[in-house]
Amino acid sequence: MALETHGDRKYPSSELLGGATECDALRVEHRQVPGGAHDPLTSKCTELVLILSGQATVRRTGDGQKQEGLALPGTSWLVPAGTHETQLELDGPLECLHLYLPATLLEYSALADHDVDPDRTQLAYAGGLADPVLAHIGSALHDLLRRGSKPCDRIFADGMRTALAAHLIGSYTVDRWQPPARAASLDARRLKRVLDFIESHLASDISLDDLAAEACLSPFHFSRLFREATGLSPCRYVTDRRIQAAQKMLALNQSSLVQVALDTGFGSQGNFTRAFRKATGLTPGQYRELCLR
Repeated sequence: MALETHGDRKYPSSELLGGATECDALRVEHRQVPGGAHDPLTSKCTELVLILSGQATVRRTGDGQKQEGLALPGTSWLVPAGTHETQLELDGPLECLHLYLPATLLEYSALADHDVDPDRTQLAYAGGLADPVLAHIGSALHDLLRRGSKPCDRIFADGMRTALAAHLIGSYTVDRWQPPARAASLDARRLKRVLDFIESHLASDISLDDLAAEACLSPFHFSRLFREATGLSPCRYVTDRRIQAAQKMLALNQSSLVQVALDTGFGSQGNFTRAFRKATGLTPGQYRELCLR
């Protein structure tokens, strides 16, 4: 039976950019969600939101738990099935990938085969997760939406769904996940200033000293705090944003590969091709061909 999802009801003012998979136990939606208040509800399925682009402060309340954090590319926000949300506000627009899973993430027989107690698989209401595993799974599913359909897509989606469910159960159940303890951190105002600087200078050289100066910190302390806030080193974050910007330009098919390389700060087509292949497994030309099919 197909999942009973709620994207149109929870985000009525959002724009559905793409979706969904054909897998009954997983639905994927690509949405542009505007800033402002949305319509929280009690969901019958588990929702995982992965931020693709944009940045916004998220204020939300689920089962009485108030959360506030900065949503930025690569972070994830988890709403377990049955959570009664009463508040969801964004102070800016976000491009998001919404993954919907059944309330029972894996069949009881599969859990029993691996000695997992079904009573200990309740997920936490967790937000602002800088988890590279979730980001990689989301990227793979996003690519599935963007390219033309293939005969094995359902097998691929089933495999991704199983991997995602296993990772959520292994890392984000109520007895495994705890909100990070407050420590020295890169406050939201400084982080936003750094991220804005990156977005406006993707075509230019961006040094660690430049970013640290935006945060008014030494390069050493900035690097540590930036990694704690985003889950990535400053260099890796900049490269990821350049790759994401290049993917959008390649899909539009309005610029040559050399121009895309220059406009996204890679300096040359050779550097661009090496970095793009390492990140996606495809050359820029191969990626463009997939997008245009």
